[in-house]
Amino acid sequence: MTTFSSRTQNTSHLDEDPAFAMHRGGKLQVTSTVDVSDHEGLSLAYTPGVARVCDAIAEDAELVETYTWKSNLVAVVTDGTAVLGLGNIGPEASLPVMEGKSLLFKQFGGVDSVPIALNCTDTDEIVETVVRMSPSFGGINLEDIAAPRCFEIEAKLRERLDIPVFHDDQHGTAIVTVAAMHNAARLTGRTLADLRVVVSGAGAAGVAVTKMLIDGGIGDIAVADSKGMIYQGREGLTPIKQELASISNKAGLQGSIESALEGADVFVGLSAGEVPESVVATMAEDAIIFAMANPNPEVHPDVARKYASVVATGRSDFPNQINNVLAFPGVFRGAFDVQASDITENMKLAAAKALAGLVGDDLSADYVIPSSFDERVVPAVSAAVAAQARQDGVARR
Repeated sequence: MTTFSSRTQNTSHLDEDPAFAMHRGGKLQVTSTVDVSDHEGLSLAYTPGVARVCDAIAEDAELVETYTWKSNLVAVVTDGTAVLGLGNIGPEASLPVMEGKSLLFKQFGGVDSVPIALNCTDTDEIVETVVRMSPSFGGINLEDIAAPRCFEIEAKLRERLDIPVFHDDQHGTAIVTVAAMHNAARLTGRTLADLRVVVSGAGAAGVAVTKMLIDGGIGDIAVADSKGMIYQGREGLTPIKQELASISNKAGLQGSIESALEGADVFVGLSAGEVPESVVATMAEDAIIFAMANPNPEVHPDVARKYASVVATGRSDFPNQINNVLAFPGVFRGAFDVQASDITENMKLAAAKALAGLVGDDLSADYVIPSSFDERVVPAVSAAVAAQARQDGVARR
C-alpha cells in the first residue's frame, strides 16, 4: 500500500519545476488576527467571551458585519468546468487556480477569500449550495464555470442573495477591456462611438464584453461564434445568443468572421482559433486588435503590429495585458467598503472609467492600460465603485 509520505516523496521530482515548487503545500493558510497566548485571551476569543458576541448577533443580525470577518470575506466558487484555457478539468484540478485567485484578492485588494471547488455541475444544485453557505460570506466570486450555465447561475444568485455576486470571467474581463478600449480610441483620435467592433467568441467573456461596450456607447459591435456571425433570425441560437442578436450587429452582418472583419476598426478575440494575417490586413486604418486567447493569441502581436495602431493580449510578456486582477480586487474592495448589496452595471462601468483614467499624458501604443502592479489601481477602482454604489442606492453604509 502506498503511504502518504511515499506519495509525497515520489512527487519530489516535480519540484524541479518552479511552478510545482511554489504550489507545494498550497498557496494559502489561515492566520489569526488576535493574540491568544494566555488564559485571558483564550476566554475572550472562545468560551465564555464568544458567547456574548453570539448572543448580540442573534438579537441584531447586522452585527455580524462588525464582529466577524464576513464583511471582508469572498467565496471563490467554481465547478471546474472552464478552467483557464484547460477546459473541464474538474474541481480538484481547479483548486490551484482558485487558491491563486484568493491570493490575488488578498495581495491586491486586502480582501480575504476562501476557494470552494464544488463536485457538482447542475445549475440548481450549485445555486442552492451557494445560497446555503452564503451566511458565512460577504460576497460571491464565481470562477471558471462553463457557459451558458454561468449566466443562469449568476442571475439566480443575484435574485436570491443580498450580497455582491460577481462572475469574474465575465465582468472582470469586460471592465479591463472597456478601459483599455477607451484609451486605445483616445490614442487614435476617436471615441467608442466611432468604432465598429467584431468580437470572436460568444462565451462568458465575449457576452459580457459586448454588453459593456454597448452600455459604454460603442458605435457598432457584432459577435461571432464557431458557426459564424450572430444575427437576428439565425437558426439554433441559444437564449443568450438571441439576446446578443437583438442588441448588437446593427449592420446585420452574416457569414464568416473573416468577412465581418473587412473594414472593421476593432477585433476583440475571446475564443480559441486563429485569424489569418491576410484577414487582419483588410481591417480599417488605425485598427485596434485585442487578441486575448491564452496562451496563443488569435493574432500574434508581431503580426498584429503590422496593421494595428494598438495591440493588447491576455499575456504578461507583451505590452497592454488585459488582466482581470486590474478589476476584481478593487471592485470587491469598493463594494465591501460601503457594504453594497449588489454590484450593478453602473458600478462596473465606473470601475472601467476609473481604470482608464489612470493612463494620462503617458498614453502610448504600448501603454493603454495600467500595470497589474500599479499601486494606484485598487484605490482608484474601489473609490469609483463605492461612490457609484451610493448613487445606485445599493450601499448600506
